[in-house]
Amino acid sequence: MPKHGKNYRAKVEPLDRKQIYDYKQALELLKSANYTKFDQTVDIAICTGLDVRHADQQIRGAVSLPQGTGKTVRVLVFASGEKINEAEQAGADIVGGDELGEKIKGGFMDFEVVLATPDMMRVVGGLGRILGPRGLMPNPKTGTVTNDIGRTVEEYKSGKVNYRAESGGVVHGLIGKLSFSVDQLAENFETFYSAILRAKPTGSKGIYIKKVYVSSTMGPGLRIDMKSIPAESAA
Repeated sequence: MPKHGKNYRAKVEPLDRKQIYDYKQALELLKSANYTKFDQTVDIAICTGLDVRHADQQIRGAVSLPQGTGKTVRVLVFASGEKINEAEQAGADIVGGDELGEKIKGGFMDFEVVLATPDMMRVVGGLGRILGPRGLMPNPKTGTVTNDIGRTVEEYKSGKVNYRAESGGVVHGLIGKLSFSVDQLAENFETFYSAILRAKPTGSKGIYIKKVYVSSTMGPGLRIDMKSIPAESAA
């Protein structure tokens, strides 16, 4: 196995991966274990008991993080007519119609969020095999298919993120950057966690949320003591 560098060993290896941490303590440890020169992303992983092979045990949605993500996202919008101007004025990075669909089929993928007005789903529908596996396919359930395109663009540019239960029932989410304060990360953590609790599907059986972890891009994954999460976040 490759050996880690001395900076990694000094900052990360002393952490006890087997310990279960208070969620704020875990966020503090991630920050203290930072050894890189770039601003690492902080992620949350929620392990559920869902069997996503069943339609009534799938979850998919979006949540606006109160402290934003710390990341500049490129938003692509499929629109026509006056909705083009609405999207551009709201800050959309790429706006178009049929020609944009052809560009994506040709390999263009320089964007992180895809939005569409309902009338443009005739174009977007043909991109399912490209956008779907990447989690980029617009869907009314996440609010990414909408006529209120200006407001939706602004939400995603300011920190709205999508989520879905992946294979194995794990939900991953971005909750900020290591440059954020612990309180900022904690607020985003609580908001994301609450959203997943509220999204519990009707077909869920047994234990809904089994484990929760936080991690940074180049750092360790630390398990969270779910009892440490404020009651209002778990309500």
